[in-house]
Amino acid sequence: MQNRTAFITGASRGIGRACAEALSAAGARVVLAARRRDLLEEAAAQIRAQSREAFVVELDLASAESIRASFARAAKECGRIDILVNNAAITRDGLAVRMKPEDWHAVIETNLTGAFAAIQQVLPGMMRERWGRIINISSVVGEAGNPGQANYVASKAGLIGLTKALAQEMASRNITVNAVAPGFVETDMTAVLPPELKEKLLASIPLKRMGRPEDVAAAVRFLASDDAAYITGHVLDVNGGLRM
Repeated sequence: MQNRTAFITGASRGIGRACAEALSAAGARVVLAARRRDLLEEAAAQIRAQSREAFVVELDLASAESIRASFARAAKECGRIDILVNNAAITRDGLAVRMKPEDWHAVIETNLTGAFAAIQQVLPGMMRERWGRIINISSVVGEAGNPGQANYVASKAGLIGLTKALAQEMASRNITVNAVAPGFVETDMTAVLPPELKEKLLASIPLKRMGRPEDVAAAVRFLASDDAAYITGHVLDVNGGLRM
């Protein structure tokens, strides 16, 4: 991935940060994007400490203006974006019968519409160069469903559909578009789960452990590499066997 630039959303922590570190270790110049600059700077400092290039941009995927400004700044600092990892996501859980419209719209706007807007920012450059990697972080619940998360599930299922449509549109330009669907991963999002629920989840996972952010990052690193040049429109499950 030498001389490639990777833009990772939600890169301040968890899976996004692990993806930034993995792509950087593979030789890419990385742009870390999220809402909290302090956490971004901390993550970038760790990469720079290893004599690798890392840039920070503040990004709110619920804001079209923020998306345009973030990618413009990244282009000014790094040139074209070769690899885009759409990782940022939020949750606003609740049963469908009582879900507030604002909770539905907030999740769809950030997780799906924001990801699409980010893709639109990088496609022209990728098409000119006739090379690109777009990797959307979906979820096992986007494939299997989950009660109490109608908005989140819809957004993650939508990313899978978006992945497949764009893969067909962009194949002739040598741009691959794939998705990674993690299972239950040890992140801030799963840290709030009650212990009894975690035990129940572990019992349903054949590998008998939660995933690590690095497990997902390894899949992203592969899909972003030249080794995955003949893979597009694919959903790579990283779930310990939870869904086969």
